Amino acid sequence: MKERHEKLRMMMVTALFAALIGILAQITIPLPLVPITGQTLAVGLAATILGSRYGTSSVLLYLFIGAAGVPVFAEMSGGIAKIFGPTGGYLLSYIPTVYITGLILEKTRFSVAMAFVANTIGMIITLVIGTVWLKYMSSLSWPVAFASGFVPFIIVGVLKAFLASWLGITIRSRLASANMLPKKNAPISQ
Repeated sequence: MKERHEKLRMMMVTALFAALIGILAQITIPLPLVPITGQTLAVGLAATILGSRYGTSSVLLYLFIGAAGVPVFAEMSGGIAKIFGPTGGYLLSYIPTVYITGLILEKTRFSVAMAFVANTIGMIITLVIGTVWLKYMSSLSWPVAFASGFVPFIIVGVLKAFLASWLGITIRSRLASANMLPKKNAPISQ
């Protein structure tokens, strides 16, 4: 019975994080080809708080909801065409990003410093996959793809990595104290 309650609780937390990604996606700063959004901050929070398994589940749920046409992607957009459009690589990159970021933390420790390292690696994964996808889907040259899909996001990405780390570890420790995380995922070291 206790195991069923834990699974139900984590399903609800996973759904909550999928919603959080959709909400933060609406915070946008428009740029010519790819806007700066709050999605990547939410993905970093999901990885830092939930770890690889549940963080990935929340991203997959978010992507499925958006692909079904619910306007949860940036600028209140949705649909499968958005995933296969020029910026779809960024959306799809969230799957390996959240998984690898969460896995790094699970294999090391859940501390702000380690979370910053993991989230910075996650940021690089997102930018590399997104930029390569943008280059091919928009028929851009490498310099133009790099200048519009990678460079403008480095400083903001480092800032988001820090925020995801600091907020994520703080929230994670509070959730662990309230027994809202599975025991095997709960260790915290700040």
